[in-house]
This record gives sequence, C-alpha cells and structure tokens, in this order.
Amino acid sequence: MKTLIVYAHPEPKSLNGSLKDLAVSTLERAGHQVRVSDLYAMNWKAVVDAADYGPDASNPLRVARDSGRAFDAGTLTPDVRAEQDKLLWADTIIFQFPLWWYTMPAILKGWVDRVFTYHFAYGVGEHSADKYGERFGEGTLTGRRALLSVTIGGPQSHYSARGINGPIDDLLFPIQHGILYYPGIEVLPPFVRYGADRMTDADYADVAKAWKERLLTLQSTEPIPFRRQNFGDYEIPALQLKEGLELVGRTGFGLHVRR
Repeated sequence: MKTLIVYAHPEPKSLNGSLKDLAVSTLERAGHQVRVSDLYAMNWKAVVDAADYGPDASNPLRVARDSGRAFDAGTLTPDVRAEQDKLLWADTIIFQFPLWWYTMPAILKGWVDRVFTYHFAYGVGEHSADKYGERFGEGTLTGRRALLSVTIGGPQSHYSARGINGPIDDLLFPIQHGILYYPGIEVLPPFVRYGADRMTDADYADVAKAWKERLLTLQSTEPIPFRRQNFGDYEIPALQLKEGLELVGRTGFGLHVRR
C-alpha cells in the first residue's frame, strides 16, 4: 500500500504531530510506502492567485478556467504539480488535522483550493442529458481511499445528534463528500479524538493503540456508502435524489448515504 499523509498542524510536538509520526512508523513497519506533506513545514502557500497559473493567466482572473488551462498545459506551479503527483501515486490518503472553527485549518483548505484544480479534481468526464460529468463516485482519483484523522478539543457529547455543535458526521460531510468523494475517492469512517486539550499520558496510550488498529485495517475497512451520482439514484440534470429512495428517518446529509 502506498499512503500519502497530508498533515496540517503548526506544532510538531502536538497530538496531531504524534499521530502523524505514529502513522508513518506503523505503516512503514507493516511494509507500506509512506510520503508526508507537512504543510506548515513546507510553508505551503494557501491562497489561490494568478501566479499559480503561469504567464497566460487571464485578466481578470478566472480561477476554474485558468487552473484547467494550466493543468492541461503543464504550467501549474511546481508545488501544486508535486502534490497532484503524490495523489496519483497514493492508494490511500490520510488527512491529519485539528478541527478549528468547525472545519479544517486554513492551510489545509488552501492545499485543496490549489491542488484540486479544474480538469484534475473536477470538470472531467461526459456532460450530457444522461451524465453530469464524472463526479461523486467517479473521477480522476477513483480507486483511492481517504481517511480523516481529526482531533477535537471538546467532549464527544458536544458533537452528538443533540449536541450543541451538531453531529460530527454533519460537520465532516463537506470534506468527506464534497471534497474527497467528489473526484472519486472512497472515504473511510473518520478517526476522531475528542477532548484533545485535556488528554493525559494514559489517555494517549489508549488513543495510540486505537490508531494503530485503524491503520493496520485500512485495506479491509468498508468505506462510507455514499450514493454515486450517475448510477440511478439521482435525477439528471436536476441532481435530486429520486422519490422513494429515502431511508426511514434520514434527512439532510443523511439522504446521500445508501444505508
């Protein structure tokens, strides 16, 4: 297995840093190849601008069109092309980050914004009366798996169905479904660690054990069964779930999971 770890935390001695290091050592001892994109150590540029797309960038800038043209021409900046190559190399992608303000850190979102370009992560495939592009279960990154490893400062009860912050599955849906599943990546159930700000050494021993177990079962873990766009569940081009396919008690984001 070839695994890319995209790591986003500014402190190497943090819980996130420890989980990243443990992932590297555990997977390598199991015979897997591992690469790490340490975004803070790389001083990753988080903002999209015309410099990403070479001398032929339009004025005014049109991000989707310009990113697709630069991707097709091979003129994306070297840092972006390197990350795209890593994604194409990997079988599995692990995203290691803290949940900040209900989402990923800005530097990681900036990695997505710059790396997931038009004609690479979106804007691919046939657009017709029967098919609305290769998205949500199809696309450039089909055949790969991803896992979010997320640390959260608050307790689990705050992120439950009745918790004040909302269910964790809802908070992660835009990342898991909207960013990862969109270009075809199968998404595994997340590894979430609550109470990160109050963790003791004894707590960490339990977390490390659970993390190793997840890492060593990545290949056998069933992905979240998101519905595929072009395989009969949605009306095209409206892209609304067909009547009668709702599961009892499911609403909102839950409609887009098969079971």
